[in-house]
Formats: sequence, structure tokens, C-alpha cells
Amino acid sequence: MWDFVKVLTEIQVDDIIWSYLVDRCNHFIVESHQIAQHAIEIYSLRVNCRVTSRFAHTVITSKIINRANESREATFEVELPKTAFITNFSMSIDGKLYPGIIKEKASAQKEYDAAVSQGQSAGLVKITGRKLEQFHVSVSIAAASKVTFELAYEELLKRQLGLFELLIKVRPQQLVKHFQIDVHIFEPQGIRFLETDSTFMTNELNEALTKVQNETKAHILFKPTVDQQKVNPELDETLLNGDFLVRYDVKQVATAGDIQIFNGYFVHYFAPQEMPVFPKNVIFVIDRSGSMAGRKIEQTREALLKILQDLRPEDHFSCITFNNKVVEWKSALLQATAENVASAAGFVRTITARGGTDINHALLTAVSVLDKAERLPERSVSMIILLTDGQPTSGESKVEVIQENIQKAVNGKYALFCLGFGFDVSYNFLEKMALSNGGIARRIYENADAALQLQGFYQEVATPILMKIEMQYPDNAVEGLTKNNFKLFFEGSEIIVSGKISNELDLLPVEIKAQSHTSDLTLKEEANVKEKEQVFQSRNYIFGNFIERLWAYLTIQQLLEKSISAQEEQQKALEARALELSLQYGFVTPLTSMVVTKPTGQQQAELANKPTEADNEKPSSFPVGDAYRMSVPLPTKAHPALLSQLPKENTDGQAELSVLLLSDPEQGLSVTGKHGDKINQFVQFEITYVNPAVQINVSVDEIVLSHDNKNIRLSWTESATSAVQGLYKKDYRLESTSDPVSCWSVVGTS
Repeated sequence: MWDFVKVLTEIQVDDIIWSYLVDRCNHFIVESHQIAQHAIEIYSLRVNCRVTSRFAHTVITSKIINRANESREATFEVELPKTAFITNFSMSIDGKLYPGIIKEKASAQKEYDAAVSQGQSAGLVKITGRKLEQFHVSVSIAAASKVTFELAYEELLKRQLGLFELLIKVRPQQLVKHFQIDVHIFEPQGIRFLETDSTFMTNELNEALTKVQNETKAHILFKPTVDQQKVNPELDETLLNGDFLVRYDVKQVATAGDIQIFNGYFVHYFAPQEMPVFPKNVIFVIDRSGSMAGRKIEQTREALLKILQDLRPEDHFSCITFNNKVVEWKSALLQATAENVASAAGFVRTITARGGTDINHALLTAVSVLDKAERLPERSVSMIILLTDGQPTSGESKVEVIQENIQKAVNGKYALFCLGFGFDVSYNFLEKMALSNGGIARRIYENADAALQLQGFYQEVATPILMKIEMQYPDNAVEGLTKNNFKLFFEGSEIIVSGKISNELDLLPVEIKAQSHTSDLTLKEEANVKEKEQVFQSRNYIFGNFIERLWAYLTIQQLLEKSISAQEEQQKALEARALELSLQYGFVTPLTSMVVTKPTGQQQAELANKPTEADNEKPSSFPVGDAYRMSVPLPTKAHPALLSQLPKENTDGQAELSVLLLSDPEQGLSVTGKHGDKINQFVQFEITYVNPAVQINVSVDEIVLSHDNKNIRLSWTESATSAVQGLYKKDYRLESTSDPVSCWSVVGTS
């Protein structure tokens, strides 16, 4: 195959013919791989989900048979929501059960380390995108043997912009004889709205979808036949590859919310409707350092221009941009009149990216503007929205000092929301700073829809309707209460409080105090314990002690969140309590691991850990299924920026100083850059892959690709493509173009 590709690169062929030949070669390899792969047949794949009062319990069961006449590896690969906690996993091989065991993370790690010292590997869960993480395990099974994989996880659905969303990732990678998604929803408040959606649905597949709904219950069944699953009647390729979504909302009451009680635990849902929106005093603090150059700054401008149009006339706002210097659109907050919005839009259009990153000075400037603001609405909500893509490199660069400075300056007066653009930013730094100042952090992914992500976040916080909310319950009758004080409530969201109630309690009183735009509110409600428990007598629509598990889930999440901004001693106490509950209720959380055992002779100990958003900040963490690209533009003028410069003009530069730019032993990848003599740019890059052994040498004269003791040379003056098969189960190609702005790239596609 390699010789064939080499021959093609050495003769001049029409681009269309070249593309066709390479495509056919790749298609042949894929077909050969699929034939071998389908010897391992998934003959049954079922997703069963029960949602009771927002709390979802999902079980995924995959049954596989080895139809080859020799041992083969069977793989179970599932993508589940980041917000979910895995609760159970097991493998059953020819009737013998291999269960997963949840342990304290440190204890499980010791077992893993012992396994690694014997040459085994582990790490079964990784983040795969903005909403999902992937569970992946493989096991070798004998000829004609069967294996059943079963994974269970639980999550509390979060109401955003007026809807709950249940996300099920569908990706069997082959036709499945018995495939079904079975979702049961029970909402005692009543179901106001229900819809299903998917990224792969066709007219034929839509015939396999049924929905049944009454006042409080819904049943969604998706059960396509093998023929309905096919992309083409003549090909054994599946359409089932994407997201299956169920969105719904519940009926809201105009009182103090809805209280539900079961087996000694209660949950209180509060989502007031049709209330006046607070005017906002908002400052947008935008990073314009050099790392934001290109598509990032374009998407940021695009999003800001649309967000400015969404400001309400009664809002006040300002814009601050920063690199190593801070630039204010105006030195004061201005009302969002049409004239002021137009002026701000003009300012936004001029934002360009260059220089360092002085986050500390920018945020302190924003706080100062709010502190000095005059003639603001008496009842209004003040917030700062920070967008940055990197570490602080100018001014104060110690993150601990920055966090302390900002917390001291804000002093509880304003809410700080931190948006981290991409994976070079320290998410831990932003998250701690946001949580310490009454806000939240969010990562913005560097995808084509980054501008929509930014707008979507703003929509979530654009309509505050309550502030200083206190949910009060009798101290002598309730224990283990989850968070019951909230700084802000935004329209379309929901407050959830849960706890354990006394056995002797007949009536559970609740009092809610809050501030609205027009007045102070006091809402009262009283729940009859026995009457509330009668609602859940029918066991067909619930799973176990679901409110108790919901309480444990919510408590663990809040303990972990609180620990992020806590001092060391308090942090240890919070994590110890979260660990205790994780083990008691069997949740895989950041403090626990699931030890997965396998048959004798195979990897004896593998770990399923719960990744955090900060774990997503390594160079090899690319979303599964997405193409990823390293590219270096070739400008015609010299520029001192690291990595981005390989000027064609400096052809006399000598490669002297070598710098290791990237090393990823796990993926077997390293990148080295070489500086030219007396010039502050790279004149050469070396990219080395371990398996298969490939080296790419990029210089100012040419690109040389070395593999199997053969070299392929690509000139900057021509357009060409070379393919190498076998790099991490992906197809890689090397591209050079003769465009006026030349570039080279290594492209990987799944």
C-alpha cells in the first residue's frame, strides 16, 4: 500500500484521479477492517431509561458473539453525559459474571499501579466533547463465545432555558438485530411539553419511533429493524450514529413550587414563572491576546455583536478588552440605548488579537467600573462576564494572587462568570474564581459553533428574575439539607433542594424568601407527608429509593463544588464527606474509581475514573470522531510569535536551537522546533510518531515524510497529498498547498 502511494506521488496525475485513487485505497482498507470487525457481532443493544421527577436511571446492555473460528477482542464503548455518575458495570462471559467494584480512588489506584508494573494498562473513561465522556472496555473471548456488557448510570436533569434534556449517544458501528431505546418518564407535576430529536433520523427510522403520553407519564420507544438501520439497502452500513434527544418540561404552579416525598426523603422543585426581569449591569471583559488570533477572535466578535443586540433597554453595560494592556470602550456603564449599542458594536468590530494576557488588571478594572457606577436602577443585578483562552502572562501572573485580589475586590457585590475558550486555559483557575464570586465557569469549545456557545451561555444568564433566595425548612424536622440559599435565579432554570425528614413528621412546612424586581417576596407551602408518598405507590414508574439517591447525588455534587473554593482544611472535610456518600451509594465520582476485573490471562485490573473538565486540558484530548488539525501559517513577513512562524523569506537560516514543543508518550507523538541563526523564528519542525514509525520534517524549503525507510518530498510550490495508514486507528494525510498564504498541516480523521 505504501509503495503504491509513493508511486502516485512521483508521477503527475490529475487532482481528480489522484483523489479517486486515494479514496478507493482508503475504502478498501476500511472494508477489510469492517469484515474482520464484524466477526464480532453485536446482536442485541438496548438502552433502558427511567426518569422519575428529573432523576434519570439509564442501563445500557450490549450482547456480543464471536462468530470467528478463533479468539477475538470484543469492545464495549459507550458515551454518557458528563453530569452522570456511573453506578454499575459488569461483564458476563459464557455465563460467568465479572462485576465492577467501586472503591476509594487512592485504594483503586494502588491496584492499578500494581497492574501497570506488570505491563498492563487501564483508564476506561475519558472526556469526548462538551457534553459527553466515553466508557471503553475490551475483553478477549473465545470462538463462538458470547459476552454481555451492562453499564448503569444516574443523573439529575438540569432545566435550562425552560427545558429538560435527556441525551443518549447512539453509535453501534454496525447493524444490530435487536436494537432499542426505551424511555419512561414520570413527572407528578404533569408534563407540559415533550419532543424527541436526533442527528441521524430519516423517514424510515422515524417509523420505528413511537411516543405515548398522558398527564404525568410518557413512553418513548425507538426500535428500528435491521433494514431500517441501513444507509443503503445494498450496503451493511448503519445510519445509527449520533445523538438521540428527549426534551420536555413540566407544568409549573404559581405557589412555592412542588414538594415530593418518598421513603423518608423529600425534594423541593422551585421554578417561578412570569415574573419581571431585573435590569442588568453587565461588563464584558474580553481577552484579545495573541493566542486569540484567527478564528477565535472572529467568533468572539460575532457573538458579542449578537449579544449586544439582545441587551434590554433598561440594562446598563460596558466592554473591556485586554492583552498586556487594558482598553475600555467607555470608562463608565452606559444604558443600552440604540445609540450606545451601535457605538459598542463599532468598538467590538475593531478588536484585534496580539500581546500578552493581564487577567488581573482587566478584572480589577471591571470591578472598579461597577463600584463607581451612578444612577443605576435601585433593584438591579450586576455581573462581570470574562472570556479568556489562556494563562495570565502579563502583570500579576500567580493565579492564587489573582483569585485573592478579585474576591477581595468583588466582596460578594457582583457575580463573576468565567468562560474558558479552548484547552490552553486553566479551567481550575477560572472555576475557582467564578465559584468564589457567585458565578459559574464554562468551557467554550473551539468548534464551528463557538459563537453560538457564547450566545447560548449569555441567554442562560440574561434574564435574572429573583435574587437572595432563601428556602427555609424546620430545623428540628429536616436533616442533611442540600444548598438552600441562592444568589440569583434565572428565568427558565430551576432550584432544587432535598433532605431527610423526621419519621414523626405529618406536615412539612416550607417558606421561601426572595427579592424580585418590584418587591420582597415571602411564599409559604405545607406538604402532607402521607399524601405525597401516595403518589409513588406504583412501582412501575420509579426505581428504588430514587429521592434518597437524588439527595445523595445532589449532595455529592454540591460538596465537590464547594470544595473547589474552600481552604485546605475545610476542603479535606468536604471531600471526605463526598467520598463517604459516593461509596455508600455506589457512585463513580472524582473521589472514587470502579475496578473492572477480567478473566485470567487478560488485563486483571482496569480503572473507570470520573474525569473532570480540567482533565480535558492535555494536547491529546481531541473529541472522538472529530477531525483535528495542527497547522502553521507561512506569512511573508518576519514575526516573533512562537510556533506560528515559518517564513519563506529566511531560507538562509541555519537550524541551531532545538525546542521540544510537544511530547505525548501515551499517543506516541512528539514535536520539536528548530530556531534559525540570529532570527527569532523556527526554520524547521520535526514531528515524530512511534506507531507506526513516521517522521515529518518541515523546513522552509520542503516537507519530507519518512516511513519504512522511504522518503516522500513535498514542495511548497506544488499541491499534493500523501496518506499513511495505521496511526491510532485513524487515517492521516499530509497536505501542502501553493496558496498565496502557504500552509502545511497534519490531518487526522476517524
